Amino acid sequence: MSTSTFDVAVIGGGQSGLAAAHALLRTGLRPLVLEAGEHATGSWPAYYDSLTLFSPARYSALPGLPFDGDPDRYPHRDEVVAYLQRYAAGLDSEIRTGTRVTQVRAENDAFAVELADGTVVDAPAVIAASGSFGNPYLPALPGQDGFTGEILHAAAYREPSPYAGRRVLVVGAGNSAIQIAHDLADLAAVSLATRESIRFVNQRPLGKDLHFWFAVTGFDRLPARRADAPPRGPVLDDGRYRHALADGRIERRPMFTGFDGDQVIWADGSREDVDAVIFATGYRPHLPYLDTLGALDESGRPRQRSGLSTTHAGLGFLGLEWQRTPSSNTLRGVGRDATHLARHLDRHLTASRGTGLPART
Repeated sequence: MSTSTFDVAVIGGGQSGLAAAHALLRTGLRPLVLEAGEHATGSWPAYYDSLTLFSPARYSALPGLPFDGDPDRYPHRDEVVAYLQRYAAGLDSEIRTGTRVTQVRAENDAFAVELADGTVVDAPAVIAASGSFGNPYLPALPGQDGFTGEILHAAAYREPSPYAGRRVLVVGAGNSAIQIAHDLADLAAVSLATRESIRFVNQRPLGKDLHFWFAVTGFDRLPARRADAPPRGPVLDDGRYRHALADGRIERRPMFTGFDGDQVIWADGSREDVDAVIFATGYRPHLPYLDTLGALDESGRPRQRSGLSTTHAGLGFLGLEWQRTPSSNTLRGVGRDATHLARHLDRHLTASRGTGLPART
């Protein structure tokens, strides 16, 4: 069964999908947002309880709706969830929640978007904005399958109480790894296992949040050069994380080389009993519905340039790391990419209508 045709089907109703809908509406296009979850909040409700933005509220909003309250505070996870719900409610766009996309097919210079319930949505253009939370990257180390302790990705971590009194390793040197290790430090014996030293940056140089300087200098708008291999950014710190390392509440050690039973094997050959290992090792694009379209490379990454598919006209991507700028996959930066993509798709659809594709009504 096929539904009415929309100008653009937006797959994903989190921050990227909502930014896409806003930009498309401003361009005059009709989006249909398809969100697998029960609310248009993307993956935010699934993040760990203590997650706090590293950018102040004034620099963390999507286009058209600032955060309410103190603009200089650092919003926590639940504030972001509530903000996204308000943002979605204010959009003059159809948003279908509880709607999972299973496949996208190319048909007659347009797309057929198949849903889990068997429905097909026809659209001349598609934006894949489903993010990466559904595809956490978990490296494989020798002996890992036989490890008798707990192994999980940061995507599955919620709060520290289950780890009270236990020996825990957090793998990673980025913001999430540091924040999770700090979250655990009062209840567990925690080490950060990293392949390289942790690079800290002062969160408030000269009394101003770093994002103020990003805006002043234009750093957030710098063109991306390594979209397929995003560089690891430094850890933003107001002093608490460096202090926790300095006073021994968190230990930093070179990455271990493997597992053996209930132990890990450190780089110097020593072994240690460990109860749990949390991998804060990032994510990969989550685009299983494009597997048969030919729009992805062998590793599952989209074939794209600045968010525009290089294989299919009318297909765009939003929310990829370093898609166009260092802030492309953030609340503060995705809106600019959404505007760029909406303008391109509008030009594409305008040209396509001259070749017989359905017109807007």
